[in-house]
Amino acid sequence: MSDELEALRQDHARLRQALEHARLELEDFTYSVSHDLRASLRHVTAYLQIIDEDAGELLDRTNHAHLQTAGEAARQMGRLMDGLMELSRLGRVALHPSAVSLSTLVAEAQQVLAPELAQRAVLWRVAPDLPGVSGDAALLRQMLVQLLANALKFSDHQNPAAIEIGWEAGSAGQCVLWVRDEGVGFQPEQAARLFRAFTRLHPAAEFPGIGMGLALARKIVERHGGSISASAQTGAGCCVRLSLPLAP
Repeated sequence: MSDELEALRQDHARLRQALEHARLELEDFTYSVSHDLRASLRHVTAYLQIIDEDAGELLDRTNHAHLQTAGEAARQMGRLMDGLMELSRLGRVALHPSAVSLSTLVAEAQQVLAPELAQRAVLWRVAPDLPGVSGDAALLRQMLVQLLANALKFSDHQNPAAIEIGWEAGSAGQCVLWVRDEGVGFQPEQAARLFRAFTRLHPAAEFPGIGMGLALARKIVERHGGSISASAQTGAGCCVRLSLPLAP
């Protein structure tokens, strides 16, 4: 029996190693493709602008609009490529774990978002006893910025927007943190799609963006050995829950 268990352990280790190798190769491929395509796209954008400037008044209104549409499409493609490169970077960057105060990180994330909120009223409900966690402070701050920005964006119709940040103790030394808003929400059956890259559950004209923020947050949480999920109801807000290791 011991020999069989040892063989199973070795098979499991080989599978994990193969999976990690495949993951790294995929991230290298994504970064390389995005980087190379980004350079070509800069040429497309530049020449569209040159044509628009050189042609000047020779273009009628329809052709001028066509050039503007092509230029905006190229810029949008650039934003998508930047998102892919950032997602790939998060899978490659070295972690520098330490004991980190969630209260401090939340305050810093709020400060990052403050310029965008100058004309908005926001009611923050932040638990006063947020614990310390073990993780990379810079990445966790970036994750919180993405989560809070997402909650604020989809609460845009509220005045004031109400954002709650709380926590509870999880299993095996984990902290379960949640960010809850009272925004537009989404249909519950769409929750599984929410953390995929470029996923949009609402029209871009109503809520701008490329649908990458929650995918970046998921990558950071997973790099810390945690998990992330969301629950919502249409018109009744959204709650994102994630797990992180508590600081010893």
